[in-house]
Amino acid sequence: MSSVETYSKMKKSYLNIKESRIKNQESKRSYLFVRYTLSCVFVFISFFSFAQVTSAIDSTSIKIGEQITYHIQVETDTTSLVVFPEGQTFQPLEMIESYDVDTLKKSDKYSLIKKYGLTQFDSGAYTIPRQKIIIGDKTFFTDSLKVEVNNIVVDTTKQGLYDIKPIIEVKKPSSNWWKYVLITLLIIGIVAFLLFWFIWRKKPLTEEEEIALLPPYDRAKLALKKLDESHYLEHSEIKEYYSELTGIIRKYLDEKVYDHSLESTTDELVNRLRLLKEGNQIDLSQETIKNIESILKRADLVKFAKSAPDIALAELDRDTIDSEIDHVKEVLPEPTEEEKLLDEKYREELERKKTRKKIIITVAISVFLLIATFVGFSIKYGFNYVKDTIIGHESIELLEGDWVTSEYGFPPITISTPKVLKRMDPSIPDEMAQMVEVTMFGYGSLMDKFSLVVATSKYKNLGENKIDLKQSIEGNFKIIEETGAKNIITKNDEFVTPNGAEGLKVHGTLDMPIPNSDTFEKGKYAILAFNSENIVQQVLISWKENDVYADQIVERILNSIELKKAEE
Repeated sequence: MSSVETYSKMKKSYLNIKESRIKNQESKRSYLFVRYTLSCVFVFISFFSFAQVTSAIDSTSIKIGEQITYHIQVETDTTSLVVFPEGQTFQPLEMIESYDVDTLKKSDKYSLIKKYGLTQFDSGAYTIPRQKIIIGDKTFFTDSLKVEVNNIVVDTTKQGLYDIKPIIEVKKPSSNWWKYVLITLLIIGIVAFLLFWFIWRKKPLTEEEEIALLPPYDRAKLALKKLDESHYLEHSEIKEYYSELTGIIRKYLDEKVYDHSLESTTDELVNRLRLLKEGNQIDLSQETIKNIESILKRADLVKFAKSAPDIALAELDRDTIDSEIDHVKEVLPEPTEEEKLLDEKYREELERKKTRKKIIITVAISVFLLIATFVGFSIKYGFNYVKDTIIGHESIELLEGDWVTSEYGFPPITISTPKVLKRMDPSIPDEMAQMVEVTMFGYGSLMDKFSLVVATSKYKNLGENKIDLKQSIEGNFKIIEETGAKNIITKNDEFVTPNGAEGLKVHGTLDMPIPNSDTFEKGKYAILAFNSENIVQQVLISWKENDVYADQIVERILNSIELKKAEE
């Protein structure tokens, strides 16, 4: 019988009672009851005229890994907003696909159909929990549905059995480290090239440097030749001509005869030449000394008394100086082997000084560049960061390494970590193992500078008892105290993951024991706990208090946590 027919009959009954005018008290109570029932039925019919929700699955029995399609159909008016379930709300079945909503319009109503692809990889009988649908400002729930997941029968006579394959080490993904190495080598190469080009390269000698390397006699002869190429005499620049001419003979005498010839007066220089002759130190002829004296005095008159000899005399003086240089060279004694050795040592010493100077300049520039680079990076990134990057720091290597995002346990906890977490043995007593199933994945230990544990506990035969997150966290403190930690300070906060899962966060400080010693050091910890029906999921992190990089690691980990939980 439909709800409309029921309504019509009850309305007719109501009219009959009303026409009887209620002759007694019992009839009056019947009248009130029918009127109340009629109102409820009217509301009920109005309710379903507003919206109707149904659910179904295309199969109640599947094999492991097969997919079933779960349908939710909503009929409502065109003005209502409908929100379908999202995420892993079908546990213990896993949603593998969520299809787009199909919309059909029927006069002034919409028929919305939402489909989900579900599966399960363990055999057994499962119940798909009720699903919550929000229509406008009202909440509706579908019926729960049962599904049977069957094993796949393997014919071992046709299909052989094989051992589980061993764990295969996966190569780390390639990183961009080679780019940084290439840039560093490029910068070092540029600096080395500049140092070589401006400091170590044997530069081509200038004309002045080539002349300076010539022997004194050759230099004097070359200077006379250049004097001939000048235009002093053509322009009657007698003073400049004699200054150049006397400068040539004085330089030659300064290097080979008397080492104060340049700064001596004419009389002092001539007197010195005569003394050297008388002392048999140099066998100069009287004529040579007289010619040199005559030319030097004439040059003094030209420079200081503004005398102006004719050009022919100036050219004759030039030839005389040329001849006297040859005479001086002839009478100079040959250098002894000792003098030659001293000259060779002197040249070697000069070369060593030049090399030492180049080394000092190179080291100074290199040190300056290193210090400037260090200071620049320290200003931008901080002194400690640059220092730890150069020297090396375990935590900074974790922070800047290749992080891994993975899922651990079931229901899965999605988390990003510096290293892949390895499966750990929970080591729980046998009597407790009958009550709870624990899976753990971790990195490091409480004694290390940084540790991380992800654990999922599935309680058996929980019944109507509810899980107390605070009590479940207390078990972690007992384990921490067994490792020797002391002075544990706790603080409780609510915690919400980026995808909206709510849980409890317990964090604080503690004194960690230093291995192989009786001393302690300050540390921090954070424990996150989430529960869903008979499952508790926990994340335990511990690190050193003075490790600034560990704080950044923890913050990055906490911001990455996502849970796939069934909604109530």
